[in-house]
Amino acid sequence: MRGTRAIIHINNFKHNINQIKTFINPGVKLCVAVKANAYGHGAAECATAALECGADFLAIATVDEGRELREKGIKAPLLMLSLCSPEEVSQAVTLNITPLVFDSEYIELFAKEAVAQKKQGYRVHLAVDTGMGRIGCLPEEAAGLAKEIASTGILVQEGTCTHFALSDDKSPKGIDFTEEQFKAFKMAIDGIRKAGLNPGLCHCANSAATLDHPEMQLDMVRPGIIVYGYYADEVSKEYLEQKGTPLDLLPVMTLETQISSIRWFEKGKSVGYGRTWKAEEETNIAVLPIGYGDGWLRRFSQLGVPVAIGGKSYPIRGRICMDQCMVDIGKDTGSIKRWDKVILFGDEKDGALQTADNIAALTGTISYEITSCITSRVPRIFTL
Repeated sequence: MRGTRAIIHINNFKHNINQIKTFINPGVKLCVAVKANAYGHGAAECATAALECGADFLAIATVDEGRELREKGIKAPLLMLSLCSPEEVSQAVTLNITPLVFDSEYIELFAKEAVAQKKQGYRVHLAVDTGMGRIGCLPEEAAGLAKEIASTGILVQEGTCTHFALSDDKSPKGIDFTEEQFKAFKMAIDGIRKAGLNPGLCHCANSAATLDHPEMQLDMVRPGIIVYGYYADEVSKEYLEQKGTPLDLLPVMTLETQISSIRWFEKGKSVGYGRTWKAEEETNIAVLPIGYGDGWLRRFSQLGVPVAIGGKSYPIRGRICMDQCMVDIGKDTGSIKRWDKVILFGDEKDGALQTADNIAALTGTISYEITSCITSRVPRIFTL
């Protein structure tokens, strides 16, 4: 097997879900996000583990993601959080994927296909835009669209949802905006009920809101990044401890590779494209078989992202290539040998000295991007 691989700790994943469940109000359903290949961790395997932990729904983004889960034997409800093209609607209905709808055209597309496939009572969720600005009807339009869903005679409004834009921002501005969104969502729900219709499962709580706003959990919560072992921005480990609601999350993915060669460099010798780095003194350079083609991004080269070898940190030198990168291991390599394991990020029990959060902080992004960018050519090794 290739030396570059992602170790996926399923027990860590289950540990995180079980920890999160202690924050969830009694009777509230759990929808675990497994979209984008479970944030890079392996959709089918994580979906199976989530269901074993009591998840009621799985959240996906595309019809293809839903097809993959169905082909792997996943029969649980799949909630598609993004839109599909008209050409994909037939497959979505065939696969029993629950879509978000929010306008007349989209409602009609699914109603016609449900009729064609004779799927009476086909479930949809009405999306309400309360400030995210992506998809969803305006709160004041919700009741009218709920009537349209009911009038199809074949679709059933199983749920009503919205998505928060700033729930992980603990500044007064962020808190106020989240509360405004929640107020607008409740207005939409009330409007549906006043029209004599059932809004179904009402849900809006993402990772941050699930942990920090129990009053916003309503009928279902949709945790994402926290099930994979990373906190939601300012709803951090420290914040939760200070609040008196500690949460112990464990990184689910450890990204590792190995040293494929070690080369001696004289002072002044360069390495990599563009000759961006030259040795200021004699040293050894270890070549690693991982690059931006694997999701170890080129920009990491200039932003101080290190790697761990034998419990010590070593810097990247030169530009990260598509398939390789180079690390300065110094004059005296000591016990470092060719084929030794190198840990790029992950669980400290694997020898990691940093997590995806640490890399995100160094490179001005979020942990979601770091794990989701690990490409399909990196084998996932699932372990307890």
